[in-house]
Amino acid sequence: MTTTTAPTKPNRRAEVAEPVVVALGLTKRYRSGVLAVDSVNLQVNRGEVYGFLGPNGAGKTTTMRMLLGLIRPTAGSVRVLGHAPGTPAGLAKVGALVESPGFYPYLSGRDNLRVLARYAGVRDTRVTEVLEIAGLSDRAGDGFGQYSLGMKQRLGVASTLLKDPELLVLDEPTNGLDPAGMADMRRLIARLRDEGRAVLLSSHLLGEVEQVCDRVGVISGGRLITESTVAALRGQAELVVTATPLADAARVAVALVGESAVQQHDGTLRCQIDADRVGELNRAFVGAGIDVTELRRDERSLEEVFLTMTTQEVSHVG
Repeated sequence: MTTTTAPTKPNRRAEVAEPVVVALGLTKRYRSGVLAVDSVNLQVNRGEVYGFLGPNGAGKTTTMRMLLGLIRPTAGSVRVLGHAPGTPAGLAKVGALVESPGFYPYLSGRDNLRVLARYAGVRDTRVTEVLEIAGLSDRAGDGFGQYSLGMKQRLGVASTLLKDPELLVLDEPTNGLDPAGMADMRRLIARLRDEGRAVLLSSHLLGEVEQVCDRVGVISGGRLITESTVAALRGQAELVVTATPLADAARVAVALVGESAVQQHDGTLRCQIDADRVGELNRAFVGAGIDVTELRRDERSLEEVFLTMTTQEVSHVG
């Protein structure tokens, strides 16, 4: 018996990951003396969604504008797809939405994109393609003024896809959207990633970043204080131990993982320990004759991680 395998559509995400954005020591100090961005190093890879996370005023938008060549850095270097930002070569395969999308309210979504396509020298059939990608095919003939805020945002993303970019830069793409609009935008961003594009998005909405991003950079006060995968950040879990006698359990834990990784809190121990060493710790408790009634990992949400990091950064700066 012979079996055949149906051909699969090529997926650019399957290619070996490579950096499409590399920023080193990126700094922006305005003439007023305000240091908006301070020596930021970041890297965005092909086929991933990179979340640029920080409170309002942290330096997210300023950084993104430097990556696009809209403003010049005071110091540092940037390469976008191997080119200097803002140059024709650097912008050729970049799509960006850094402000609310501006369209003619009296034209349909399709006709608005046709205007942009003609200006960019893009074939008209591409308009149909990007409307489908953005999930707007059924409403393409409706006037832009009749669109919901979420639809307007997705049409904005569709406009950035006209030249089939390899990198999308989206500034607060879910800002102001209702839950349904956020879900639509998440699906769109996930599709773009799965097609092998790199997506750099800024946000202060932690739940959205947690659901859609592969890696995040956390910026506070103009400084990038961490860059990691979402899983790694959330995986900084504590092991909660309920045991008797607690003081003896604390001594055993300190001997295994160090004093700085063990705290007593509300009648429990909280230990910073890798998941693959929990069994080792439990055996040490048993060997010391300690009665352990609970061992559980307390995984932090991205919000808790973010608040801890930004609070520590503010305290450090102060």
